[in-house]
This record gives sequence, structure tokens and C-alpha cells, in this order.
Amino acid sequence: MIMPSDKDYKSTKKIKQNISNIKEEFGPLAKWIDDKYDVKTLNLIFDYIGNDKAHPRLQVCLEYARDKGKFMDNKTYNFDKRKQNEIAEKFAEITSDYELKTKSNWIKRIFGLTYESNNLFVYFTDFESIAKIEANEKITEKEIKNLKAKIDNKELWTISRAFSGVTFFLYTDEQLKKYQDSETLKKWKNQYYELLKEYDEFGYFKSDYFYFFLDSKENFDTNYEANWFYYYK
Repeated sequence: MIMPSDKDYKSTKKIKQNISNIKEEFGPLAKWIDDKYDVKTLNLIFDYIGNDKAHPRLQVCLEYARDKGKFMDNKTYNFDKRKQNEIAEKFAEITSDYELKTKSNWIKRIFGLTYESNNLFVYFTDFESIAKIEANEKITEKEIKNLKAKIDNKELWTISRAFSGVTFFLYTDEQLKKYQDSETLKKWKNQYYELLKEYDEFGYFKSDYFYFFLDSKENFDTNYEANWFYYYK
């Protein structure tokens, strides 16, 4: 789950919207994860890396970015191996119990519908971060142009969005210094937030905390060869 176009994001969004539910067999595991680690699990997605049955994978789709942080190792900045192993073990236990209780289990085994838990790779994503990207992307170019026209400031070059953030570009570095921490900058931020919240379906953005940056065309031209790919790389 990396972008709003991903099928995993779309299926998780339907759960968040109460249009669909997490798979029945994954419900107990989601509750166990929530209770043990004090998080909110929206979805659990099982598949195989490269469709190779020898490499099963479980995606734990948490709701909030702060929840995903609870599963990161602060020393290595990788996933916490202990927690990965704990969830893998619980997954094996719960899915095994479920398969034993369901009817026609032999049919499931023949068609490969059982869950392979040996060598299970557990990883974590969060819904909030992708939902923010989706909301930001929904703001139209027309709305951006109208906002720039409404601001009507000759020192403002352009407004550029990327992922869940926005950058207001002035022309020069000198202008950049002038507007830093200014009341004008606060006003621009509030004006952009008014656009943003119209598309923020789940209320994840806060007016005092979202990715709002100030930069200059001078910096863009000099240090990034006036190339958006280099700038956002």
C-alpha cells in the first residue's frame, strides 16, 4: 500500500468507509494486534511475494502513521523483528484454528486456499498517509490557479504539490527570507488548508500540522536544474 491507486489501499478504504469488512478469519488476529500493541488495525492482507508459495507475506494495514511507528526498530529503522515474529506466530495459530473449524477443509487444501504460515514475512503499512496523498491529489489544477490568483502576489512564482504536501515558491532566495515566519505565510497556509479539507474525507489533516513548505525558484533553478523530477527525488 504505497499510493491511492493501489488495490490494497482501495480495499482497505472500503473497510474504513464501512462498505466492506475485514476477512472473517482475520478478525481475531486484528483484535489481538490492537489489544497487544494499542493500535488500530484496519485490514490484514495475505499474499505471496512474487506469487511464490514458499514466501508467504502478511500486510498489517494500520490506520494511523503513529501506529506504524510502534512496529519500527528505532535503532535500525527497520521493522521490529520481535513484533514481526509475534504476529507471525499468532497468525499461524489463528488461521490453523479457523481452517480446522471450517467445513470442506480438504477442498481448500486441494485448491491451495489454506494459509501458509511457514517463513511468513510480516510488514506494516498505514492508511492515514495514503489517504492524505489522495486528498491532496484531488485538489484540481483549476483550484490551484484560482488560489494563486486570489493571493495575487507578484513575488509568488508557483504552487507545487507532491504526495501529501505543498510548496509555495517565491522567485528569489531574498524573498524567501522575507516571507519566512511571516503573517503572510500563515495566511497562505490557512488558505491552502481550506482547499485541502474539502477532500479530506477522514479528517486526518490538521490546520496547524501538515506538510507546507516555502522555497524559491532561484533554488529550484540553481540546485535542481529546474527539473521537478530532481527536486522531488
